[in-house]
Amino acid sequence: MNILIAGGSGTIGIPLVRALIAAGHPVTAMTRSTNKKDELKRMGASVVVADALNRDAVIAAVKAATPTHVIHQLTALPKMGPRRPADVEATNQLRIEGTRNLLEAAIHAGVRRFLVGSYAVLAPRGAITPQTGNAAAAAVASMETQVLSATAQGSIGGVILRYGMFYGLEVPSTVAMIDMIRKRRLPVVRNDSSQLPVIHLDDAVGATLRALDIAPAGSIYDLVDDQGVSLSEIVESIAEYTNSAKPFKVPAWLPGLVSPYLARMTSIRLPLSNTKAKTELGWQPKYKTMREGLAHMFHKAA
Repeated sequence: MNILIAGGSGTIGIPLVRALIAAGHPVTAMTRSTNKKDELKRMGASVVVADALNRDAVIAAVKAATPTHVIHQLTALPKMGPRRPADVEATNQLRIEGTRNLLEAAIHAGVRRFLVGSYAVLAPRGAITPQTGNAAAAAVASMETQVLSATAQGSIGGVILRYGMFYGLEVPSTVAMIDMIRKRRLPVVRNDSSQLPVIHLDDAVGATLRALDIAPAGSIYDLVDDQGVSLSEIVESIAEYTNSAKPFKVPAWLPGLVSPYLARMTSIRLPLSNTKAKTELGWQPKYKTMREGLAHMFHKAA
């Protein structure tokens, strides 16, 4: 396989490049930033700098790389994660226009397989239709629809990978959360009944590699831990493993006044199953639950 990763300098892009090169595959990392260009080259990747919103630049980059497989991991999220709608506007644009450009370039270049890193929390369930009530969800729906439509037309072999929320020491939002918890700046909500789909970054990479050639065209997979977890459980577990003071507990109504984002996270109940990915891809997560992942993460860090 000759693989191009769009978003190759991102949170999952870097470990994907590392894993694919270790497996012996030629890899081209496409990035709009030069900050990690040297790091990618040291790993053994070819690097092309191109803005995914520039159609001509993307077509030229893909044509020059001559890939057999393209992995779409385009995002532009803040390192600490989104906190307000404006934080996801750039990513929404990449998921709509960037997908259109990358998909067109891949089809023109004769790419066989086109993997898309989607987001389980925002992904449409059932019929793939734009969710106009939420711009971020509508962007995810657009991204998935474009790829599945091209696949149905026989233009390319598209596969949708709906990742849970990433965690791990290479994930900037996890590092930021650890810092906040150590400083007792992140409370937990009493009677938090949320159920968030999560996945350790290593497991997300492993599942992506399995899907490259095994996944049938048109497939959609939820790539998540065996169990969902509430935001309060995440905070309490990190506090425990970092020997931090116990987080403050606040009533459920308070986050709605001071942190709408936190309030939304504690209201999400999205139990998802990874059974299809296990059965069809022969994938098994190294960490079945977030507690297992955190235990290993902090033991390794120590």
